[in-house]
Amino acid sequence: VQLQASGGGLVQAGGFLGLSCVASGRSFSNYVMGWFRRAPGKEREFVAAIGRAGINTFFANSVKGRFTISRDNAKNTVYLEMSSLNPEDTAVYYCAAKENLYSNRAAAYDYWGQGTLVTVSS
Repeated sequence: VQLQASGGGLVQAGGFLGLSCVASGRSFSNYVMGWFRRAPGKEREFVAAIGRAGINTFFANSVKGRFTISRDNAKNTVYLEMSSLNPEDTAVYYCAAKENLYSNRAAAYDYWGQGTLVTVSS
């Protein structure tokens, strides 16, 4: 499966930004979808994930209550809505896909998008 993330940009602290990731190739609904991010000088970290049916969602503690993840299997798209953004959210955001069960480990994901940059100004 090929993944294409979009929606990044520059936003002020406290603002909102929405990311999208469109998948092509094999059946989108077969995959757990995740979002990860890599901030400058830091390791890649888990942000959120959503189960294949879009019912179960999982979040890193650092974004819980501020970010939401959803998917539209008919459109082969997963979304990440980010609110109350702060400068610590500045990073390149990646969408990723894996089969079977949810994971918050990047190594568990088989397919990755190219990343989209989110910059939060103070």
